[in-house]
Amino acid sequence: MTRWEQKRAFLATLASGTATAGPDGRDRPHLARDVLVMLALAVLYFIAGKLGLKLAYVHPSATAVWPPSGIALVAFLMLVNLTTAGSLPVCLGIAAGNTLEGLIGCYLLNRFAGGKSAFETAKGIFAFVFLGAMLSTTVSATFGVTSLVLGGFAKWTGYGPIWITWWLGDAVGDLVVAPLLILWSNEPQLKWNRVRLLEVALLLGYLFFVGQITFAGLYPAKSKDYPLEFLCVPALVWAAFRFRPRRAVLAAGLLAGIAIRGTLRGFGPFVRATPNQSLLLVQAFTGVTAVMTLILATVVEEQLRTEEQVRQLAATDPLTGLANYRRLLQIVDAEIIRADRTGRPFAVLLLDLDGLKKINDSHGHLVGSRALCRLAEVLRSCSRATDTAARYGGDEFALVLPEADARAAEQVSRRICNRLAGDSELPTLSVSVGAAVFPAHGQTIEDLLSAADAYLYRMKSQNTERLSALAKDA
Repeated sequence: MTRWEQKRAFLATLASGTATAGPDGRDRPHLARDVLVMLALAVLYFIAGKLGLKLAYVHPSATAVWPPSGIALVAFLMLVNLTTAGSLPVCLGIAAGNTLEGLIGCYLLNRFAGGKSAFETAKGIFAFVFLGAMLSTTVSATFGVTSLVLGGFAKWTGYGPIWITWWLGDAVGDLVVAPLLILWSNEPQLKWNRVRLLEVALLLGYLFFVGQITFAGLYPAKSKDYPLEFLCVPALVWAAFRFRPRRAVLAAGLLAGIAIRGTLRGFGPFVRATPNQSLLLVQAFTGVTAVMTLILATVVEEQLRTEEQVRQLAATDPLTGLANYRRLLQIVDAEIIRADRTGRPFAVLLLDLDGLKKINDSHGHLVGSRALCRLAEVLRSCSRATDTAARYGGDEFALVLPEADARAAEQVSRRICNRLAGDSELPTLSVSVGAAVFPAHGQTIEDLLSAADAYLYRMKSQNTERLSALAKDA
């Protein structure tokens, strides 16, 4: 009896739950997608299981290389479950262990590490390593080996070696396979260019080269097990710093494949008297390097996210999400430089939300804040991709229109006013608008903003006079 025979039906228990539309009313396209996902996991699990069992030396059911544990953990996180089949007493024990391993690992990750979001922070990765990869896998090893011994398929004297082999295979399978599947299914792609493609090629070339030196006997030494595994570390550090977690774990996975293949052929520093001892050592190396690479890559990713958030906060108005005053000055300055170079004008609109104080007094400051956000939404909808909308300060906003003249500025102003007038949300909003065009109304930031401000308050005075006249007539 082999481990795969005992785990062959590990794809059946929740398969029906995934392939059924259920009470949420999922339509047929969703159903077809779920069935395809289930079948893909089944094929992947089957192939990985067959390959892993080819390396079962200490016992036919225990191998030091067991990628399906990582696939199973991801499957549970994606709501796809697996079960077993075989001789009833032993199979039920192994089935219980395998199922509980996935369920417990999934519960612990969802409870303490954010589920599939565990790989977004260093804290989540540590939780995944200790709870998902090291702790939950003891369940499968304990249930499985105990079932084998009680069923007469193994001896009590071999319990320890079989348990260590079983546990290490499952744990490293989680450490290498689960991050790879989850990160590559969730994380968006990087933008590629020629320089980055060249860097990827250099990284893969270096990784392959040192892999051949360390694990393929390329190094000219009399001994096949010369200790050169440290040469692989720079490639992983390189991947972690430059290519984000998903590509870093891919590099770690490629190195794991090279290391296992070379060790089985008798090359590298982990070759020992028996194949199982060799696999245990190379799996330990694989697990440690995978964790190191993933943590380092995630810390770098967290740092980049933090820097981006700081940049956004430094350039964004927190209420409306538009550019702030500092960013506005930077944009106008850049447009002046570009206009001087190209000879093409640009326009700056200043907008003042009419009656904001009255809105705050009558409806409260929350409604007043909502009014500012409503105007910000209108500015976004009336802007091109090249335009920049900003909150100038208080109830004043600005809109920078590259390569726009006075006529284009007037059209945009009219569009904004009409959009606000057609808004059905209460209270009704209106704005006063002033425009300045470079270089006709000024050639510096101060001159442009002053000219636009003068036009704005001239329009505001006219609006006030018109409203007063209407009030007297009423």
